[in-house]
Amino acid sequence: MSSGMSDSKLNPVNWITPYRIDVVQGNFVSKEQVEALKPGMPRAQVRDVLGTPLMTSVFHADRWDYVFTLKRQGSEPQALRLTVFFKGDALDRFEGDDMPSETDFIARLDSKRKLGKVPVLEMTEEQLKASEKKASSVAAPAVAAPAPLPVAAPTASYPPLESPGR
Repeated sequence: MSSGMSDSKLNPVNWITPYRIDVVQGNFVSKEQVEALKPGMPRAQVRDVLGTPLMTSVFHADRWDYVFTLKRQGSEPQALRLTVFFKGDALDRFEGDDMPSETDFIARLDSKRKLGKVPVLEMTEEQLKASEKKASSVAAPAVAAPAPLPVAAPTASYPPLESPGR
């Protein structure tokens, strides 16, 4: 029989959870990138706009698939898909999910962690003067200068690097 305490949020064992890394896979395609696609664009230009497709198939040479997945701890997995179809070398059509704009996507990535207030990284004039006074009032112990190391006398002559016949 259990008292139900192990299922409770009051149990300290339930406070600790293992860290799970965010898993991002694929190509993120933004709404702005999809809006830049126009029928008749050559493949190279589509690749310039969207990037290299995640999946291409030998059996479906006229189809590129752009898939993006994001798995994060504490939130539902996200998956977005865009499929681009070609006729020959020209873009015929594209279909897929309603893509978020870049700003919407960045807002989704917000981890909801608040890191606190960022400290000021510059000293005021008063703080600089106070630190200078403090440094000058603390006398450093006198340290004797180290004795100079003996220097070997240079050799009078060196053998030639090349033979004199050259």
